[in-house]
Order: sequence, then structure tokens, then C-alpha cells
Amino acid sequence: MKTGRSLMDLAAELERQAAAKRDLIVPAKKMRGETTAAGQFRLVIDEAGGEARYPLCDFVCGQLAKKLDIPLTYFKRMREYYPELLDQNVNGWLRINSPDSYLVRTLDGYARAFLSTRYRRLDNFDLAKSIVPVLQQLPGARFESVELTARKLYIKVVSSKIQCEVAPGDVVQAGVIVSNSEIGCGTLRVEPLLFRLVCSNGLIMADRAMRKNHAGRNLVSDDDEVLVYQDDTLEADDKAIFLKVRDLVQTAVSDVTFELISEKMRKTMGIKLVGNPVKAVELLANRYALNEAECAGVLRHLFGERELTGYSLVNAVTGYSQEVDDYDRATEFEELGGKLLALSAAEWRPIAEAA
Repeated sequence: MKTGRSLMDLAAELERQAAAKRDLIVPAKKMRGETTAAGQFRLVIDEAGGEARYPLCDFVCGQLAKKLDIPLTYFKRMREYYPELLDQNVNGWLRINSPDSYLVRTLDGYARAFLSTRYRRLDNFDLAKSIVPVLQQLPGARFESVELTARKLYIKVVSSKIQCEVAPGDVVQAGVIVSNSEIGCGTLRVEPLLFRLVCSNGLIMADRAMRKNHAGRNLVSDDDEVLVYQDDTLEADDKAIFLKVRDLVQTAVSDVTFELISEKMRKTMGIKLVGNPVKAVELLANRYALNEAECAGVLRHLFGERELTGYSLVNAVTGYSQEVDDYDRATEFEELGGKLLALSAAEWRPIAEAA
């Protein structure tokens, strides 16, 4: 499993961001876009104290383009070759959408999200404050990896008291991952996690995920004012949701859930990769959108296994995740291991017999 930051560092950064962030409900007619001479696109918002400028990263540009029905490839092309046309497009559609308002989430002077006013905030600081004490009470709890990326919060906890051997000397332990995005990059999720001691590989069973969507009641703004969204607006509702998350954590780390997943892992040991292993990995690459370097990395780990089985392929995928620089992408490889574990015998056949 890819190493993240310490729990103390995570707490400090969550607290810092909670104090520094600002959420604005902005009428469309109170904002405009502008592209700088350096090619950076910014939102200009007419706030009470005057105009404020918020640069947008590519991710937020994608959200803005989607809200205004501007194809993202066209958006990027205009930004690179004809920025004046981009500004005209964005500002023209904002004028057409003038009755609408949007939720703009900002942090450290940047716009980090451009969302619908129906977007339900479930924030990382509140989630961590509620769920970390619950996770600490799990039997033999060990915070194996925690991280806060630009897109998501991840808390991965392993229980040393719930474990079994899937093969002689090959011990796996039960765990859970709680993840969340504040910027529209995914739901609040609680998923069972398996941790393999011999190689520190983590595997996430996404098919057994419990999710809470960021959808709620419409936030109303004054047509003529930019409103700062207050933290206590949904406090009571958030408390109920976080209590539900606590219950889901208990289910994810239960003996029943752990045994079901462990049995799936044992079954993959009986799947022999009788075809061409290179073609098997290429099949995975096509199905799950792996690039050339990722494909080569998985293959290298597969050839390092003692046998060529479905179990070996699962471990090759999760083992490679530790080499991936980007934490979000590394976690996706841990999820890919869980997707392979969930395949039926019929779905495994073309992979095992790839030629």
C-alpha cells in the first residue's frame, strides 16, 4: 500500500484548510471569465468588497465547461490558441444563464470547484473529526495510510486482530478505507480493505462499497449578491450522515465481510494463467485504461510471482500500486485489485486464456 502522510500531519492540514476555505454562492451575472497573457484562466467574481480573481486548474475548468455546455476539448483549444474567444464563449453563456447561481469553492486564493447549488457539502475536516475516533476503536487498529490530495481525502485503517491465512504463511488482515471529495470528484465512500502482510499490498473491494452522494436541497442566493456559505448551514444533517458512516465502518471490518472477501481471494489461486501473460495484462490495460508504463509495471510484478495464477495477477496489480507516484492513481490500482477479485469464472476465462 502506498505510504501517505502521518495522522498528525493530516489533522494539521485539515484544520488549516477548514479555516482557509471560502464557499461562495454566486449568481451567474456576478461573475465572468478572463484568460491572462500567460494562458491562465480565472474567474472574476464581483464580491461585496470589489472584484476578486480566482485562478482555475484544469479540473475546475472542466467543471465550468460542463456547466456551460462547452466541450472540454474546445475549451482547452480556445485557451491555448484563441483566449479572447474563450472569454467571449464563457461570458456569453454566463449571461444567457444569468438567472442561475453556482457554488464556487475556494481555497488559498484559488477556485477549487465550480458546482451546482444542489451540491451537498460533506467536508473532510468534519468527517475526520467524526470518524477517526471510531476507527481508533477498531480491534488492533493501525492507520496504515492516510492522505489528503487535491481531489480526495483517504483514511486506510487495518485491524491486526481480524486476520487469516489465505495460503500457508500468506496472512491477510481486514481493514477499511473511508474516502471523500469536497470538490465533486467522488462520493463519500466506506469500503472493505484487505491488507497482505508479506508484501504490504492493499486491496479495496469497491463492489461492496457504501456510498453517500453529495446531493441535497438547492441553496438559494439573492440574485444581486454573492453569499458566503456558512459552515453551520447543514450541521445537523451532517451529524446524522457521519453517524451512519460509523455504522458502515463496523460492517466493513466485520468477520462476515472479511471471510467473504478472503474466500474470493482463495478462489483466484485456482485460476491458472494458461495463456500468454503479456496478452493477459494487455487485456487488463484495454479494459481498465492502463497506460503503457502501468502495463509494463504490472507485468514486471507478475513475472516476479512464483506462479502464474489469478491470485498472482491480483497481487501484481496491487503491488505495482506502491510504485505509482500519484496517490489518487495508486488507490485506483488497489481498487482494480478488488475488481479482479470480484470477477466471475466466465469473466476470468478470457484473461486466463489470453493468446
